Amino acid sequence: MQREHGVLPAWIDELRLAYESGAHGQFVLYGNVADRFPLEGRLVSLTRYLEARLLGTFHIVFLYDPGNGLSLLRGGERFAQWPAAEKIQPWPHDPRDAVELISRYLRYQANLRALGRGGDEHVAVILRGAELVLPASRQGDFATASLASLVRDWAAEPPFSDMAFASLLIADNLNDLHPLVASNPRIDRVQVPLPDAESLQQCLAQLRLDHPKAFAEDDAAAAQTLAGVSLSALASLVRRRAHEGRVLGPQDWVEAKKDLVETDSAGLVEFIESERTLDDYHAQDALKTWLRQDMALWQAADLRALPKGYIICGPVGTGKTYLVECLAGEAGVPVVKLKNFRDRWVGSSEGNLEKIFRLIRGLGRCIVFVDEADQTLGKREGGGSDGGLSGRIYSMIAQEMGAADNRGKVIWILASSRPDLIEVDLKRPGRVDVKIPLLPTTSVAESAGLLKAMLKRFDLRLDSSALEQLALPLLLTPGAAEALAVKVYRQVRTAGLDALAALEQCLQGYQPPVSPQVLRFQMEIAIREATDVAFVPESLRALGQEVVAP
Repeated sequence: MQREHGVLPAWIDELRLAYESGAHGQFVLYGNVADRFPLEGRLVSLTRYLEARLLGTFHIVFLYDPGNGLSLLRGGERFAQWPAAEKIQPWPHDPRDAVELISRYLRYQANLRALGRGGDEHVAVILRGAELVLPASRQGDFATASLASLVRDWAAEPPFSDMAFASLLIADNLNDLHPLVASNPRIDRVQVPLPDAESLQQCLAQLRLDHPKAFAEDDAAAAQTLAGVSLSALASLVRRRAHEGRVLGPQDWVEAKKDLVETDSAGLVEFIESERTLDDYHAQDALKTWLRQDMALWQAADLRALPKGYIICGPVGTGKTYLVECLAGEAGVPVVKLKNFRDRWVGSSEGNLEKIFRLIRGLGRCIVFVDEADQTLGKREGGGSDGGLSGRIYSMIAQEMGAADNRGKVIWILASSRPDLIEVDLKRPGRVDVKIPLLPTTSVAESAGLLKAMLKRFDLRLDSSALEQLALPLLLTPGAAEALAVKVYRQVRTAGLDALAALEQCLQGYQPPVSPQVLRFQMEIAIREATDVAFVPESLRALGQEVVAP
């Protein structure tokens, strides 16, 4: 394979080493394969990049993709010397016909070599959209399995394994590819990552030359800000702004990153942006101190005492998402919230998770937020009702959460009102190190403070002393307090009452939104899960001694 002057991405060197050493002749390239790659001042497709950077010494390079069928990227004159070449009209479009034609040509070259009449050609095949040709969703289909078997033969069976032959299968996600190929131990699987800061800086430098109207004078920090963005998405943004004559400034890069990453992820994640900090969150001093210390360790890159993950647990409405927003503002890093990645098609859910993990790694330091974690993360034993999907999702997430090289880069935050339903292995140290209970108010003073903060959002200001004179409910959650504040505001606007009178009226016949039995049960679970008893108000610590289902 051709060796390029200068520094190339690590995955390119990995692929070249595996081929030149004879360790592998077939490769599955997956991940950021739909992106563009820098080549001589231009951004080109992965196919063109591979052909130029790796396959320059190959005599013949075949290309197959489901849309255009089989073609030659290089070596037309050599291929025409094959006696059977003149009979190929038109070139095959069907994948099986294309694979069989390539195999016939390779066998012909092997026979020439055996007869001492040449056969020393270096041949390569690039198969684009491999997951469309050999989909995991058709594992039980004989025709697909038969084709997968033919392609697999290129990796290990004579004469293909004895020739100067390389086959490159390109797929968006490894889990979308037929297991006969994806799981073959004789195939090298190479992940194409999202561009790093250096690649982004090179791309920005070229885009600045091509589209100067889109750039301010100083954009040195843009590459760091844009970690996790593909080059193709970045180029589209710059071209659009240049056409509009609008300059991209520092805040534009931040907003653009959010939009570009969410678009590239096909809606599988969303960014949580927050200007709040832990100063905006009312909780036990011990809890806020702990979280601030963790964020300080993270920012100082002192990783040995840094947790890899948190579980935030407590009854519904206790502000679990709000705490994540405050923590995001405190940490000053991107927060990615997992959305619904499950799909009804075989392999699609696993493929969606691959995309999410690829994005997380590309972002650098970030927080990953999983809401309703007891429902999202799957189970070790998924049962037969979902075809084992839950178990496979569990396995993938457990492996990613426990990856040693993620410590200091990714912090996982799981939120659940039923942490007892999350698999024990996902909650163990090394995946989740800190379990935080969020609990309702336990005194009139706490209820008054919470209500005062909620009413302030509606420009209704009441003194704590006045609030404490009312018959305020205990075990009040932020969600319940917000609902009560909305009701008070409505009374002020519709009945013309002052805030205090409206609140008094709303408290008459007040019913909590969650039944006391369910609330107590979820409190007991959260208290028992707590990493440190200091996180629990002293008046509630006895609740964690015994849990009785509602």
